[in-house]
Amino acid sequence: MAKWRSGKVWMAAMLCLIIVLAGCSSNNGGSKESSNNGKNNGNAAAQESSNTGAAAEGTDAGADAKSSIEFMGWGGDTEKAVFQKLIDAYMKKYPNKKVKYTVVPPGEYYQKLDTLIAAKKTPDVFYAGGANFNKLVSSGVLMNLQKMLDTSSLVDQSNVWPAALDRYRYDGTASGKGDIYGLPKDVGPWALAYNKDLFDKAGLPYPSAKAGEYTWDDMLADAKKLTVANERGKIDTFGVAGYSTESAVWANGGDWTDGNGKITIDTPEFAQAMQFVADLSLVHKVSPSPDDEKAQNGYARFVAGKIAMFPMGPWDQPGFWDLPFNWDIAAWPASPNTGKTATWLGSLGFVVSAKTEFPDDAFRLAAYLSLDQDSQRQNYQLGQAVPNLMDMAKGEFLEMDKKPETRQVFLDIISDYGRPPIENSSKNTKWLDTFWQDASAVWTGKQSAADFVKAEQPKLQKLYDDGNK
Repeated sequence: MAKWRSGKVWMAAMLCLIIVLAGCSSNNGGSKESSNNGKNNGNAAAQESSNTGAAAEGTDAGADAKSSIEFMGWGGDTEKAVFQKLIDAYMKKYPNKKVKYTVVPPGEYYQKLDTLIAAKKTPDVFYAGGANFNKLVSSGVLMNLQKMLDTSSLVDQSNVWPAALDRYRYDGTASGKGDIYGLPKDVGPWALAYNKDLFDKAGLPYPSAKAGEYTWDDMLADAKKLTVANERGKIDTFGVAGYSTESAVWANGGDWTDGNGKITIDTPEFAQAMQFVADLSLVHKVSPSPDDEKAQNGYARFVAGKIAMFPMGPWDQPGFWDLPFNWDIAAWPASPNTGKTATWLGSLGFVVSAKTEFPDDAFRLAAYLSLDQDSQRQNYQLGQAVPNLMDMAKGEFLEMDKKPETRQVFLDIISDYGRPPIENSSKNTKWLDTFWQDASAVWTGKQSAADFVKAEQPKLQKLYDDGNK
């Protein structure tokens, strides 16, 4: 997963990057599609029946047969190295299985995918998530994996985080329901990191790792004491940065939609939470302003020891392990109005083309990358993710001798109070992109949150209806 940092609107950029797809196929060794090959005739029901047949015995059927498939993804140098290592291990385990791994720039991903689909060169296995996953299922691009999962010996569904598998269910109208069309690459709990040295210097107790114990009021009081100006009167160290608008809104009882297509931002709960986030900078001066973010973003400030509290995901661990100060993670602050906390739980998935020539091998690769014990162990030891396997996450992952010390917070988010990103209720996110763009009026103080949501709701509703109905 990538790092997205920029004040209040970085979350939208993040959700876009999290789900980008990649790559192109070749005619020799890549994904091969045929409209009349006996297995892939364009009929979804026929595809599902034939594609799941080889796994119906409950064994690793076809493990010795030769095949060559293509896997496409995206990521930085670290992720590319990790996945090349995993793929090499897969091909060593299955000597007759060849996998071509292709990575393309995130910003080019969906345009490239659309071109590949139109040219009937869809990769065999690739990344998908969020709104784009919903769109791909609805358009018949993805293979239904439910029967393969139910009959294959490769996957023990009872040992996979329910939140991870449910993310890739889709019944045609809503995610989280229906059959499974993907396997989790990861589950990304968004926690609150804090600089322990700064808290020690200020003589403050650390934020609680237990949800509900540390509130907005507690966080604000600490942030004021942790915000320090230099001799010229310019703030040198901020108490908090990148505070999650989603966390505030959800914790306060608000939401962007009702889950059934109705935009619901024009509520007191939503406006109050949004104003709370804005006022961290506008009123209390404990968080960088948009102009401050342009000069140096929150992530750069945090790793430089100039931010006391800042969001982080498991994928940040490798960079944080080398920081020159002590740090840990806490639960997101609870709303004092509800006593509840919330944060988003990101995810990216491995999906299989409905027209792959090698459905069993494509499923086998997706299952290996997603749920194989060795691959999951390598992934968490490298600091890339929390294991998708619950027993591993609750056992050896918690026992790691590397920071964060309170890594149980990651598991609590996954199992208790993490929520899917906002866009998961959509197939088209123009409405959400518009919200984040327009929200700058609140972050800069040009408009109150209450006035903003009142004017913005009908605009977003029209965009949602136009793009999703």
